[in-house]
Amino acid sequence: MQIEFFGAARQVTGSCFLIHCGKSRVLVDCGLIQGGRKQEERNREPFPFDPTRLDAMVLTHAHLDHSGRIPQLVEAGFQGRIYTQRATRDLCRIMLKDAGFLAEKDAEIENRKRQRQHLPPDVKPTYTVEQAEASIRSFRAVDYDQVIDVADGVRLRLQEAGHILGSAVAELWLEQGGKRRKVAFSGDLGHSDAPILCNPARIEDADLVILESTYGDRLHRSWDETWNELGEIIANARAERGNILVPAFAVGRTQELLYVLGRNYDDWGLDDWQIFLDSPMAIEATEVYAKHRNLYDQEAREQLPERKNPFDLPNLTLSRTTEDSMAINRIQSGALVIAGSGMCNGGRIRHHFKHNLWRSSCHVIIVGFQAAGTPGRALVDGASTLTLWGETVRVGAQIHTVGGLSAHADQRELMAWYEGFRDHPPIALVHGESGAMDTLADELHRRYNVSVRTPEEGESITL
Repeated sequence: MQIEFFGAARQVTGSCFLIHCGKSRVLVDCGLIQGGRKQEERNREPFPFDPTRLDAMVLTHAHLDHSGRIPQLVEAGFQGRIYTQRATRDLCRIMLKDAGFLAEKDAEIENRKRQRQHLPPDVKPTYTVEQAEASIRSFRAVDYDQVIDVADGVRLRLQEAGHILGSAVAELWLEQGGKRRKVAFSGDLGHSDAPILCNPARIEDADLVILESTYGDRLHRSWDETWNELGEIIANARAERGNILVPAFAVGRTQELLYVLGRNYDDWGLDDWQIFLDSPMAIEATEVYAKHRNLYDQEAREQLPERKNPFDLPNLTLSRTTEDSMAINRIQSGALVIAGSGMCNGGRIRHHFKHNLWRSSCHVIIVGFQAAGTPGRALVDGASTLTLWGETVRVGAQIHTVGGLSAHADQRELMAWYEGFRDHPPIALVHGESGAMDTLADELHRRYNVSVRTPEEGESITL
């Protein structure tokens, strides 16, 4: 019995782990590598394993750094089933199709450039909309707490991870030659007491814990401090008669923001604003969130009798078309715009930056993790300019990093989740930049005197 680490190893994105159990091969996650152009080009490389030999796949949640290469996997010959939580399947139906559309568009733009340079237009998309839609047929919905056989000698149970709707901790029981082992994959663990979602489930036993470490080196602000910070930013932007831009992931962060804006609508004086959700994918994802109300926490469920749709606001405009989006940029003051992409490396937020980022009255609220090499990370790190479509745009806006809104557990919460395991099993840390990962490894070893590994890409652990 063995686990090979092919993604999110000494890095944040590209989640991909291969379990060997006897003759069975089960893949856990198949995500896109995200970051700068050089990193993302790696998504075109062949898989470091034979997709035709896989018996099954387990998907922890819908974010593209966990799911985004599934269409390529199916196109490369994978014929098994993809087991995931029911809401994750519904979200992937939206997200993978959108990723295919963007890949086709990027290839089309690149081929036009090549033609202008008298080069053959032979750039292919990483995958197409058609391939994305075809891959969804491999999905099999699983409910939380349901134990199922996914391959010979491999059983699965998904538990709440509290990161986004349908996100799961994956417990896998492996049996080979009379020996039994259990591996617990944390997936991405959510920030405790976050709006809408339940807290991550506690797992009591495992022989190996594969634990994320995105925020392994820091602590989030309290929720009360976070709400106060957001309220102050909105008040200052109103006083300065500027616009507010919020780059947000279409799945998870957007719905959380809409819910929080609704909950604080009067206190933050939001009736003075024109609020825009400028992302067709986020609009569709919000409809999925509204559908799966059985997954909400108690507070969100209690909101339902009072507000039929917990994501609806009196002055919310859903900007579905390109023309809708372009019209927003005619507004000089009083627009609060939520748009993708979350790391500012694509999507409509870049158009809003072009029209607003240079204004001193503009406020940009960063509400999620920004990977190294992305424009969002550059803003967080204090960049004075951004390059947008070849044009250098001065950063005159006020940049606010609201870390308390993170959808990831911080160091204290990661430690507390691990503490729920009896006998402190060994750990392999994944999903983190090296600094965060090493800090968490040192802290876990110091506190629990436990074996902590940080596998490199291609490394394996024998159970």
